[in-house]
Amino acid sequence: MKKIPERTCIGCGQKKEKPNLIRIVHSPDDTFSIDPTGRKNGRGAYICNDSACLEKAIKRKALDRAFKVTVSEDTAQALREELIQLDR
Repeated sequence: MKKIPERTCIGCGQKKEKPNLIRIVHSPDDTFSIDPTGRKNGRGAYICNDSACLEKAIKRKALDRAFKVTVSEDTAQALREELIQLDR
């Protein structure tokens, strides 16, 4: 039986299996995006498929810590919109 890797949501702090989380990527070209495939190049952080977890991560500056950069409000808004598009 193959073991499924676990990751921790940076919003709520819960450990979940990797396929159940969404990866946010900070690409080498300094852009942020949501990576539904989990294969894009760049530094990644994981959140639950829930806008409340993204809000917690933004409010608590968890994204800033995960990516070691300051995430602007414009970038945060773009991530919110991308997550809403994914839910559809």
